[in-house]
Amino acid sequence: MTIVSPPATTDKAPVGPPPPFDPELAAALDVAGARLPSAWTPEVIMAAREAMATMTTPDELLVRDGAFTVEEVTAPGPLDTDGLQRGTVSLLVCRPAGISHPSAILYNIHGGGMILGDSRLGVTEALDWAQELGLVVVSVDYRLAPDHPHPAPVEDCYAGLLWTARHAADLGVHPARVIVCGQSAGGGLAAAVALLARDRGGPALAAQMLLCPMLDDRNDTPSARQMVGLGIWDRNANEAGWTALLGDARGGPDVSLYAAPARAQNLSGLPPAFIDVGSAETFRDEDVAYATRIWQAGGAAELHVWPGGFHGFDLMAPQAAVSQDAKAARLRWLRRQLGD
Repeated sequence: MTIVSPPATTDKAPVGPPPPFDPELAAALDVAGARLPSAWTPEVIMAAREAMATMTTPDELLVRDGAFTVEEVTAPGPLDTDGLQRGTVSLLVCRPAGISHPSAILYNIHGGGMILGDSRLGVTEALDWAQELGLVVVSVDYRLAPDHPHPAPVEDCYAGLLWTARHAADLGVHPARVIVCGQSAGGGLAAAVALLARDRGGPALAAQMLLCPMLDDRNDTPSARQMVGLGIWDRNANEAGWTALLGDARGGPDVSLYAAPARAQNLSGLPPAFIDVGSAETFRDEDVAYATRIWQAGGAAELHVWPGGFHGFDLMAPQAAVSQDAKAARLRWLRRQLGD
């Protein structure tokens, strides 16, 4: 029997209306009036960075009444193409007090659309897990686009991971018990770091935790087209973030898998993954596809699509029922990875 493939077409499959937001989440979104700008001009980026700098989390909140010790360390920066080390990378190291042998290290990569944030952005959730499970948190302060386009951000993250693995024993942890984690742009960078670690022969990772990860520079999935103008990070903002990272190469044929992990042809040989995403956000379809392709390559992945969730819903509405479910699922998965 001859199987005839359907004719190729350039027409995009039609998509229906956007999925509804969860009622609790929608109410929180309306109250906050939160919408990130779609037009990320250099002036808007600078203003946003300055505003975020005034809201950075101070050490006195990170130590949590003595539960953690907090310090900033300087690690060697990435190697240049000539093999020489260039610059340094700043790492925020939070160690559980009174625990000589923590269970593992969470290597945290912050979000911010590739253009915003620092090592303290979003680290509080990692500290929640660390306080519950007795973990060290190491959070990396990578260079931001468009000032520093690809490969600067991911190479900084990888350089910080190398330092973390080499100093794991000093932190009381076996070097093989490092879990890379990140949210949004940080989730995309965490996925890219896992690919780099696989392809460069280490360091070995115990797992990868990808929370609503930003994976695909092509920005053309049905969910991206559904959510234009809706939620926290829509298709237009996403295009701005990817363009800041990649410039004119964005969406073209020559984008590296270490910039946009959705471009990877081979997803075998990766550590177990946790991937979650909202059903009502730009990244839904690319994240579901990434989990699916890990399974197809014979890997392990746990996928959650939270109904009615917009991008970062659990941060904006942490008390909502779906946010509580998401937080509980993440903690359960971490417990399983640690064998607790």
